[in-house]
Amino acid sequence: MRIPWELVASFGIGVVLLCLIGYLLLVPRRFMWRLLAGGVMGALMLWAVNLLGALAGFSVAINPFTAMAVGFLGLPGAALVVALQLLL
Repeated sequence: MRIPWELVASFGIGVVLLCLIGYLLLVPRRFMWRLLAGGVMGALMLWAVNLLGALAGFSVAINPFTAMAVGFLGLPGAALVVALQLLL
């Protein structure tokens, strides 16, 4: 019994498409987890800045935008948010 080449080709294409769909579903989930973790870390960093800023008499608003900016940019982002708060 011979296996037709069309069947082998369609099976291979199906496996490739299944892998591609699985990859496309996995990448956004990984990106969202990384974004969420960055936002939480940014909020914690802003909380620490507010604790230290209480000694100097200033505070920074902790909202999703500032937390994501600090989480995405890290320590320079925290400095940027503090500088913007002092300027405004």
